[in-house]
Amino acid sequence: MLTIERSVQLAPYTTYHIGGPADQFIRVASTDELVEAIAYARSSGLPWFLLGTGANILIGDGGFRGVVIHNETAGIHVDGNRITAESGVTIANLINVASKVELSGFEHFAGIPSSVGGAMWQNLHFLAPDRESTFFIESIVDSARVLDSHGKIVQVDRDWFAFGYDDSRLHHEEAIVLDVTFLLTPSSREAILAQAEANLTWRAERQPPVEEFPSCGSVFKKIDGVGAGRLIDGAGLKGYRIGGVHVSEKHANFLVNTDGGCAKDVLDLVHHIQASVKVDSGYDLEMEIRCVGDFS
Repeated sequence: MLTIERSVQLAPYTTYHIGGPADQFIRVASTDELVEAIAYARSSGLPWFLLGTGANILIGDGGFRGVVIHNETAGIHVDGNRITAESGVTIANLINVASKVELSGFEHFAGIPSSVGGAMWQNLHFLAPDRESTFFIESIVDSARVLDSHGKIVQVDRDWFAFGYDDSRLHHEEAIVLDVTFLLTPSSREAILAQAEANLTWRAERQPPVEEFPSCGSVFKKIDGVGAGRLIDGAGLKGYRIGGVHVSEKHANFLVNTDGGCAKDVLDLVHHIQASVKVDSGYDLEMEIRCVGDFS
């Protein structure tokens, strides 16, 4: 039996700490509950969306006029070199579990606040500290179970997702990942943890830590051959502030919320950056983050 909460503030469920109330809020702790909640949301006639760790998303100050399903599923099963995880499992938990059973693959994404569902949605990726290679989540995906738009649970392989850069089939049709089976490589626990630590150190040196500087990650999409952060820095915008949100001094593609900022502050700052960069270098910056809810 689903429990539907009313007028739940969404800010605490996002890495930005921004977002007004959801009219209806449903927490799900198992795949069965997730399927039931999605069936309810689809039949309600209301707008709805599935919320994971709340990264890479900006929720409007007016909240969400519909149903928000908070994915708290956490099941993990190990079978030989394969790990199957429900879509609400965080990458951090998978690194912990995989390192204990000495399976390598997840450590490349250390420090990224994503769930399995979110990782599949965006084809989670990380540029290695040596700058020579990029690791994509697709490289370790074996298969998955998805709930299709007709409410049917379907077993699919990796190719079904049609992964691209920051893209997957999930962007283009209403299918929901229920769980994913990953095929990993045996390695020593020491090597796995050393790689995870190296990645964490690299990120800490170059990006503002989300625990201290709430953000949603990179705000603008990558432009081939040109970093969005470098363009913003070149326009002299590091540290530029609107309301409670400012351009990070450490990485200019991060807009951080350190003083009780709101979604309007973020969008006003985004528009100012876009206009400034266009004048300074001629480039058009496109937002990478997903905007959801009431921004009026």
